Amino acid sequence: MIERRVAELAAQRVPFVRARVVAAERPTSAKPGDQAIVLPDGTIEGFVGGACAESTVRAQALALLDSGDSLLLRITPAPAPSLDAATSPDESTGAAPGPGAVGPGAGRITVHNPCLSGGTLEIFLEPVRPAPVLVIVGDTPIARSLTVLGRAMGYQVGSYEVGGRGIGGCEVASTGPNSATGATAVVVASHGRDEEEALRAALDAGVEYIGLVASAKRGPSVLASLGMCPSHTSRVSTPAGLDIGARTPDEIALSILAEIVSRRPRPTGRAIAESNASGADGAVAAPGLAKDPVCAMTVAMVDASLHLDQDGTRWWFCGSGCLRAFAASPGDYVSATV
Repeated sequence: MIERRVAELAAQRVPFVRARVVAAERPTSAKPGDQAIVLPDGTIEGFVGGACAESTVRAQALALLDSGDSLLLRITPAPAPSLDAATSPDESTGAAPGPGAVGPGAGRITVHNPCLSGGTLEIFLEPVRPAPVLVIVGDTPIARSLTVLGRAMGYQVGSYEVGGRGIGGCEVASTGPNSATGATAVVVASHGRDEEEALRAALDAGVEYIGLVASAKRGPSVLASLGMCPSHTSRVSTPAGLDIGARTPDEIALSILAEIVSRRPRPTGRAIAESNASGADGAVAAPGLAKDPVCAMTVAMVDASLHLDQDGTRWWFCGSGCLRAFAASPGDYVSATV
């Protein structure tokens, strides 16, 4: 069932985090081998533990989804005594872990879950993101070199379709053959053929990187012929590629891919320490985190997490037990959090 769902999400180019239970110390409801998928909206499909464990998995998975980094998550019912919380930094967050979480090394984190039934779980979180899409316009030596090198770097490579059908083609465009939406980069390397049409489509779609293979003299002329605002066309890199003294088609392709990599947004996701979920300056970290007012666990602020609106304020909970306790006497917990 999980394998089929993984294949479906991959085909739909939907990012997700795969969670696998790799160790369980009784008493726990989850067993080694149990698996689940965490979607970008926080929905969990599958089983890796009860509601409180799921809450921790959801928060950590969403924090990692952007970076693509894997994480071994250890959930324990009591604070880990192995590190001095006041002085030992959490290498996976760069912050002092405090009593809520201990990070003995990059790629690992231990979270104290007071709601847990008494056992300990170790869950491997593996983000799975769709391959970046590189659309190449033209059938030239540089275009062919870009195709080979792009695929070797793990890009999903598509080509421009002549005749007004747009960028990408059915195989790579996420919204159909007439759209450039979903492309990470578009490189126009057709040496004068279909350049204006392809550039307009890429600019209209808001593609992150747009490169035009042309001389320093001809490139600006092509952009001027588009009849678009200079602030708009300035997003096109021409001559495409970093200046590395490239001469051959392979070298030029390398310089273009190097520029694409240099322009790609840097990941911001990382594992979160429970005690530092609001950050040193009090700002809530992405994807949006809150403290359960009853047990103080970190909860992802997404619709999939349990929540309750009280007097115009939304409160977030790790599980139904905490939600019921808060609903029975909200004043006890609201005053404690103010």
